[in-house]
Amino acid sequence: MISVEGLKVEFGVKPLFHDASFVINQRDRIALVGKNGAGKSTMLKILCGIQKPTAGVVSVPNDTTMGYLPQVMKLVDDTTVREEARKAFADHTKMAERLERMNRELSERTDYESSEYMDLVERYTEAHERYQMMGAEGYEAEIERTLAGLGFERTDFERPTSEFSGGWRMRIELAKILLRKPDVLLLDEPTNHLDIESIQWLEQFLAMSSSSVVLVSHDRAFINNVTNRTMEISCGQVTDYRVKYDEYVVLRRERREQQLRAYENQQREIQDIRQFVERFRYKATKAIQVQQRLRQLEKIVPIEIDEVDNSAMRLKFPPCLRSGDYPVICDEVTKRYGDHTVFTKATLTIKRGEKVAFVGKNGEGKSTLVKCIMGEIPFDGNLKIGHNVQIGYFAQNQAQLLDESLTVYDTIDRVATGDVRLRINDILGAFMFGGEASEKQVKVLSGGERSRLAMIKLLLEPVNLLILDEPTNHLDMPSKDVLKEAIKAFNGTAIIVSHDREFLDGLVSKVYEFGGGRVREHLGGIYDWINKAPLQLPPIGGEPNGTDKKTANNMAVDMKASPADSSMSGALSYAERKELLKKKSRLEKSIKEVERKIEGLEERIKELDAILCTPEGASDMTVVTEYTSTKKVIDQETERWAQLSEELEGIEL
Repeated sequence: MISVEGLKVEFGVKPLFHDASFVINQRDRIALVGKNGAGKSTMLKILCGIQKPTAGVVSVPNDTTMGYLPQVMKLVDDTTVREEARKAFADHTKMAERLERMNRELSERTDYESSEYMDLVERYTEAHERYQMMGAEGYEAEIERTLAGLGFERTDFERPTSEFSGGWRMRIELAKILLRKPDVLLLDEPTNHLDIESIQWLEQFLAMSSSSVVLVSHDRAFINNVTNRTMEISCGQVTDYRVKYDEYVVLRRERREQQLRAYENQQREIQDIRQFVERFRYKATKAIQVQQRLRQLEKIVPIEIDEVDNSAMRLKFPPCLRSGDYPVICDEVTKRYGDHTVFTKATLTIKRGEKVAFVGKNGEGKSTLVKCIMGEIPFDGNLKIGHNVQIGYFAQNQAQLLDESLTVYDTIDRVATGDVRLRINDILGAFMFGGEASEKQVKVLSGGERSRLAMIKLLLEPVNLLILDEPTNHLDMPSKDVLKEAIKAFNGTAIIVSHDREFLDGLVSKVYEFGGGRVREHLGGIYDWINKAPLQLPPIGGEPNGTDKKTANNMAVDMKASPADSSMSGALSYAERKELLKKKSRLEKSIKEVERKIEGLEERIKELDAILCTPEGASDMTVVTEYTSTKKVIDQETERWAQLSEELEGIEL
């Protein structure tokens, strides 16, 4: 479908990546992985034509449509949610107008036997079939299903988009892209603003979609449930692993071990050559051998190993005084904004050393309760912070609060105190900001790099209660793994607001579910909670309130298992319908061509009959031969017409 050959991108002296060649096929589900700053977002921009490569070719067929969701986009707030989503069907409106024009022309024309009229009929038939295949007749219901799947309530549909936060407006943009049903979906961190329920709905949608998918995501569970192919950008190279992410990790580890052995062997070879040159450089009898060794040294291509693998990010929270037995106690805490009640009578007790998760749909009050605990907003009820509690707080927008005019080093230097100032370079190196990276300005950092920098600031002071609000947004998977291990080893208390199932799995022992204005406690890990009460996901297809809801909900039993393999029947049925419509159109066209050919041959037979009725014609063997051969061709074309007609009748849509 899309062919990439010899792709190269340069922003400085060293290329971001070079000589990248690969093909995106129909129904491919590709995870684009690599460390932050490796060029994943740049690759998506090149694929959709927003950015031009330094060299190389991206070949996209003219009739291929693309849907691109960037990490950050400029949003226009001048309509309601429904009207904004309806913009996805602008092509449907144009096609409906085109069909109306052709239908009007058909009704006005009377040259039924002309080739122009038949061509118009054929074009109208193909356009109408495409219009029906696009689901234009019921697009309003499809809009409602998609918006509901991404977390919108029915009461939100007529609200102005300006009333929603940036994260919710990004959901509207995602809905528009999904509703267009492009041939290729390019998604850059699509789960950043989604809750667990919406993420699971999106997993099902993508599994059932006929579109090819190329996505960048740091949500390991999401990637494993959606993709079947992994492409890694590392050391300026694009390596294609035709396996799921978990299998890729194993193959990547084996490949790295091979790289390390090859690197060590190459270094020994280089050392031996240099030693020989130094030893015999000034001996005339060895001049030829020395020159040979020098040429050999020049030809050696250095083996590169990704620095992410060479410098693991090691987190260690500094020791802190022991807190009281109950760092946080909430007793019937209620929060309202005017007439809107966020949650009411929230009662919970968090013991020292517990790791708990706050989960639920966006807007249900998770971050609001965190702000209540931090004392940032007023509330009703009783909320007590335990004795000797020192809080370390990582907010959702922590990375955006950094001063963009400062360098990485200066950002930490301004908050570091005491002996920590002597270890700034060591700390930055542990977070992959070693060497020249520490002199980068904050404004040029990627989202993940900013999150790591904000996390460093959090670690500079000893704490015994960690409150992390979406700490994994924009963090790459290796960084998340190390952060997870550090929190596991943390001997204090942790409250984690996150939609990342893989990050929470094995980390938390209690889940607080926010929803419907209530806060409910669930003992056990994140998957214990998911499996205990399967999420009621909105339907992917069918009527909004029809029987498909039951089918969709039955699919939402345990999303820890991958639906990418088991849920492809929906994608195939859609793709088969598309192929059948194409086949039907081709058959109808072939039948018309055969009929026209038979008509022409029969006319010729009439002419030959008239000639053969004359004495001269009856004795003309050329005419007799032509008559016989024409009859034979008519029989063959009639048989072909019967086969095509039978094949056409066998197509069931």
